[in-house]
Amino acid sequence: MQILNIAAYKFVALAHLTELQGNSARGAANAGIKGTVLLAEEGINLFLASTRSDIHDFLAWLRSDARFHDLEIKESWSHAQPFRKLLVKVKPEIIRMNHPAIRPSAGRAPAVDAATLKRWLGCRHDDEGRPVTTLDTRNAFEADVGTFKNAIDWRINKFTEFPQALLDHRDELQGKTVVSFCTGGIRCEKATILMQEVSVTNVYQLDGGILKYFEENGHAHYEGECFVFDDRRAVDAALQPRVNVGALSDSRDGQIMES
Repeated sequence: MQILNIAAYKFVALAHLTELQGNSARGAANAGIKGTVLLAEEGINLFLASTRSDIHDFLAWLRSDARFHDLEIKESWSHAQPFRKLLVKVKPEIIRMNHPAIRPSAGRAPAVDAATLKRWLGCRHDDEGRPVTTLDTRNAFEADVGTFKNAIDWRINKFTEFPQALLDHRDELQGKTVVSFCTGGIRCEKATILMQEVSVTNVYQLDGGILKYFEENGHAHYEGECFVFDDRRAVDAALQPRVNVGALSDSRDGQIMES
């Protein structure tokens, strides 16, 4: 497979967004990269694809900016370019929640790594003996393609519905260790901070999301594939493209950052 696909985000205070937008668009376009970059005052979120050398050159340029020097990426491969164009947008939020007081750049919520979650799910409790449950913060149609076994799924249609769903179901989470998860980590990072704000205790985000979990653990405790918002439609636990996902065949370039 020739095409390197990367997913990355970072919550960090950004200014001069129009200038950063122009520089990012020129750098990616000159390298023949396609995909989506979202920029906001709260940070950066990107899904991009091209050859290994072009992606690595672009990342080297991006990381030369001190604000992005520690940008972590998730990698997967495909035979063909999964994006149809390049979009570099300035948005109010890099993942829309409509809760401006939730600012991960001011301090992350507690996170659990993939290996620890696998161990907890295997023994059904955390290191202090509390029962562990996973909470899917993605949209319902994403969960239908695949999710953790016995995960809580509130059947939301877009991420802006998550805050109300949390208020409606918050009492169900008490007394458990709750690990929220999403595709690459960005939605569950905001979700976990919000859970803390409404006094849900013992909450964590899955660091790196499903993609990182697949990279380290394969399909352990997970059923199905992981939906992705590009022409691959979904990836399996080996991070290989899967195309047999029924009606989900329309192009949704970049919408994962906004859903």
